[in-house]
Amino acid sequence: MNAVIVAVVLMIVLSLLRVHVVLAMTISAIVGGLIGGLAFPDTITIFTEGLGENAEIAFSYALLGAFAVALSQTGLPDFLVEKLQKRIQKNGESERDTLTRMLLFIMLFVVACMSQNLVPIHIAFIPILIPPILSILNKLQVDRRLIACILTFGLTAPYMLLPYGFGQLFHKVIAENMAASGLEIDMGLIPQAMLIPTISSFIGLLIAVFVTYRQKRLYKDKGVSQKNDTQEKSYTTWSIVVASLAVIATVTVQTIYNDSMIPAALSGLFVLLLSGTVKLKQSDEVITDGIKMMAFIGFVMLAAAGFAEVVRATGDVEQLVTSVSTLISDNQFAAVVLMMSVGLLITLGIGSSFATVPIIATLFVPLGLEVGLSTLAIIAIIGSAGAIGDAGAPASDSTLGPTAGLNADGQHDHIWDSCVPTFLHLTVPLFIFGCVAALIL
Repeated sequence: MNAVIVAVVLMIVLSLLRVHVVLAMTISAIVGGLIGGLAFPDTITIFTEGLGENAEIAFSYALLGAFAVALSQTGLPDFLVEKLQKRIQKNGESERDTLTRMLLFIMLFVVACMSQNLVPIHIAFIPILIPPILSILNKLQVDRRLIACILTFGLTAPYMLLPYGFGQLFHKVIAENMAASGLEIDMGLIPQAMLIPTISSFIGLLIAVFVTYRQKRLYKDKGVSQKNDTQEKSYTTWSIVVASLAVIATVTVQTIYNDSMIPAALSGLFVLLLSGTVKLKQSDEVITDGIKMMAFIGFVMLAAAGFAEVVRATGDVEQLVTSVSTLISDNQFAAVVLMMSVGLLITLGIGSSFATVPIIATLFVPLGLEVGLSTLAIIAIIGSAGAIGDAGAPASDSTLGPTAGLNADGQHDHIWDSCVPTFLHLTVPLFIFGCVAALIL
């Protein structure tokens, strides 16, 4: 049995059975290592050493959480929520069910899309924006699974298509790894090749909005935290101005240092602290609360790094992809479907499209050339197969981020309310249209 398939399937099954995703990953990594021929002590050692691969990301998320908590002290989220609440009260019942809902959907859609390309802050906006509007979502009886689909679409589709921000990094990873595998390409071809796969995600999102999660869903109107239940936050013109400056500073620094989120989070914190909006004596509480808020994502990312390291160490990733070439002969349809399936398995396990592309490009380039696929088709298959599991993977920050915001009051399950809906509406269409794009380009 292939260790990659066993480890990924076991991780998915355990997660669906509501075993905590960190525990599911740890168990699956150990089982995969043992099946792959690694001794138990070696598996543990490799898993432990692999944790460091995502240490910077986990630390970045902790700082972003601290910045989000500090920003909430300025009253900016309360200011935004108050404006939305006034709109709800101003409009009639019918308008509330249409205009206000669509306003929220469009706002979240635009902000999520901008977070990848125009303003590359990734998931940093979620803990700032989502928890304060949960009460509004409850009043409108919006199904949070729909919000998860909107946020995850915005966190994945833009970087697949547009060569800006995180999209530029993703396209660069594709181009460099294809070149290293023997096929030099012009990066300008990537948006052309990824257009059809990206359209598929948009179609899936429309289905989620207008069909699957159109009905209302009831939630209990809980406070996000005990502090929110007992105290009413206030804001002033000065605090709103400082909060806006902090956001601008964070965005600017993130744009300059787009390979790390640490300087961006620190810059935002410094603006809030130096302005006196957040008192120095509050900094300990702010950072601690921020770490608590983002700890779930941080630990999952650490576990995902250990899981990926064990899977790579077994050597079964290469064996899995090599086995594909012996099954397909010169059948392009079979080659495309199997390559997409391999990409799906690997990305679901690793939880990162950026980490999947280097693994699959090495063998997919010669394999694609061998069966006669065009350059555009090979780009489409690598880009789609690399990104296919990002929406729906339990360890992906594209699902972890929405869960962290939507579960602020404990009413949103990571697997069943984030991963399953996004997998059905974003991953499945991407699989189908990715295959179509590779066959017709």
